[in-house]
Amino acid sequence: MRALVLGGSACGKSGWAEDLACRLGGPLIYLATMEPWGQEGAERIARHRQARAGKGFTTLEQPRNLETCSIPSHATVLLEDLGNLVANEVFSGKAVDKDAALAALERGLTALEHKAEHLVVVGNDLFRDGEDYPPETMAYLDVLSQVQTNLSKRYDLVAELVCGIPVIWKGERV
Repeated sequence: MRALVLGGSACGKSGWAEDLACRLGGPLIYLATMEPWGQEGAERIARHRQARAGKGFTTLEQPRNLETCSIPSHATVLLEDLGNLVANEVFSGKAVDKDAALAALERGLTALEHKAEHLVVVGNDLFRDGEDYPPETMAYLDVLSQVQTNLSKRYDLVAELVCGIPVIWKGERV
């Protein structure tokens, strides 16, 4: 099973994705992609760790280069989250290189798909705020949008959390 779980900030997508991963079973790997910058980042990480405490996840910190992850072939992997992973790849060099970031992300996600029995990817709500952003931010949003579009085409389940309510856009609820 390959699942993409989308939604805005604080909509419940992380908890729903964790519950989905638990229902899929197997060794549970929480693939954390956030690089903790500052106190706010550290607090966000602490909240996520507390929320999944006791659920049986082993945490693997991997902010980029997913193809180097060591994942058991029968594991269920929860990737939290795609927005952080894309930012890490897009902004890893001196200049934004959308093509290089897309290629690295596709390599890493494809490798992860081949390694894991089940993969649940948490993504982000995009382009609903009506804001104009600087070119670097637009490049990031373009890459994230392309990655999420690619995943939604090939994944079994695509769900969006709206005010805590799952809307299934593709596939069937597990």
